[in-house]
Amino acid sequence: MRKILVVVILALVSQMAVAQEKNKKVEMQVAGKCEMCKARIEKAALGVKGVKYALWDVPSHQLSLVLDERKTNPMQVKMALVEVGHDTKELKATDEAYNSVHPCCQYREDSNDDSGHH
Repeated sequence: MRKILVVVILALVSQMAVAQEKNKKVEMQVAGKCEMCKARIEKAALGVKGVKYALWDVPSHQLSLVLDERKTNPMQVKMALVEVGHDTKELKATDEAYNSVHPCCQYREDSNDDSGHH
């Protein structure tokens, strides 16, 4: 009888591991350049319901998150990031959103130079 109980408990524990995590750690690449980008990226990520922690590292462009998978997912965070002008690997900000960020925050190499040279 005891052996059956152990098997049942193990089965339940393994089922719970598949369930959505309350404190899921996620990392993703987010394009940006400076401390102003850092503040904008973290604010956008934290603005997504279910995101509990967001830290963007300027040199590595790595965004570390803790989120509640029952309320959100990484794609929803990426959608919030592109809305404020920051590209991720899967999603790109619209030109309008990208152009709304401060000029020193513009990270795209092929940015149009409006210096009059065509």
